[in-house]
Amino acid sequence: MSTAKTVSYPTVLKIPHAARTFGSALVARFAYGIVFLSLVLTVSRATGSYAMAGGVLAVFGLSSSLLAPYRARLIDRHGVRRALLPMAALCASLLGLIAAVSWQPGAPRAALWVLGAAAGAFAPPLGPFMRTLWGVLIPDEDELLQRAYSLDTVAEELLYVVGPLLAGALTAFAEPALGVALSAVLLLGGTAALATSPVAASFRGAAPAPPQDTGGEAPPAPPEGGDGWWAKLIDPVLVTAGLGACIGAFNLLAVAFADEHGTAASVSWVTATMAVSSALGGLLYGAVGWKLAARARLPILAAFLGIFCALAGQATGMFGLAALAAAVGFFMSPTLTTSYLIAGEVDSGARSTEAGTWVNTAFNTGNAAGSAGIGLLLVPLSLAWCFVVTGAVVLLPAAVSAVRNSRRTIDKVEQIEIPAETANLNSGEGEKS
Repeated sequence: MSTAKTVSYPTVLKIPHAARTFGSALVARFAYGIVFLSLVLTVSRATGSYAMAGGVLAVFGLSSSLLAPYRARLIDRHGVRRALLPMAALCASLLGLIAAVSWQPGAPRAALWVLGAAAGAFAPPLGPFMRTLWGVLIPDEDELLQRAYSLDTVAEELLYVVGPLLAGALTAFAEPALGVALSAVLLLGGTAALATSPVAASFRGAAPAPPQDTGGEAPPAPPEGGDGWWAKLIDPVLVTAGLGACIGAFNLLAVAFADEHGTAASVSWVTATMAVSSALGGLLYGAVGWKLAARARLPILAAFLGIFCALAGQATGMFGLAALAAAVGFFMSPTLTTSYLIAGEVDSGARSTEAGTWVNTAFNTGNAAGSAGIGLLLVPLSLAWCFVVTGAVVLLPAAVSAVRNSRRTIDKVEQIEIPAETANLNSGEGEKS
């Protein structure tokens, strides 16, 4: 069996159908890297209002994030052709309508609100679905799957770095609405190409199991000890929500820090440093064959990230902040990757895409809450204390996860059956010599 120590990233892509499937998914996911900034620039130019642009982006993001687990459940139950492709077609069509309506100034505001919310409601959860397909491509090699997830996470982050740059270039040299239109083309074309991949085409979904006939008796009680579907998902969801809130708050605090030091323009270097460090951390993390279980690694990684975030408030200049931002970023991709690994372990069958989507939703919701919440704290608290609070936001769920993991380990030890001979000796009922 290959291990992450002996298998390179290119070898992961040499797995049958992996490169084709992953490449198609990246093309479709690139649409999300472009569309957010493109929507802001398009709607603000069409209506002359940044408030309107922010509102349309908000309803798009909220409907996309909050409904994502339910869209993922539809994919798990009905497969690619009956669920994923129709979602992509509807979302792409609605984005195309937004581009057409907003191409010239004077776009009807009510129409933009409705179209923005509807487009988000049908946005397919491509990232979680691709991670489900990685589980199909690499079903029995945990370390190799870890490497695939690391590659996936790093690639997705890079899309969100390159996408806004392309959206800005389209605005500078053409029309901002062209970015929205390009997003629609990439989303539909990439998803259609993904659907033709043999591994995706074979994903038919799994209908919920029919109710069992219990002969009028009460159904069996769920197993105790926190082994339910949601109980297994609590740790990655809590930690990822804290991570999202931490990163969202950190980005805003970096702007405030730069403004306080009179170099507001240099904040871009801080965010770029974090992005590059996150990619490097993710690639290095995936290259290690870890002996420690993913559930044990998760709180450790999140704790390091939170500590460096709290220390960032002690930086004396932009170089110091950039260095600590790099330390924060170094643990970001590994924390996300580990969360996705745990979510993938929760259910490899009928709800695998939904499990991964809850992790995505937790991160996105936490990110929005962190950005909004830290803005309120900047008035009563100093900048240094705001960084401490931001670090605590991820340290707290990390501590909860560590305690839960410890209890889970203790429960497993206590459930180990004592051999019959040992039990007899301990009870005095064994044979006497």
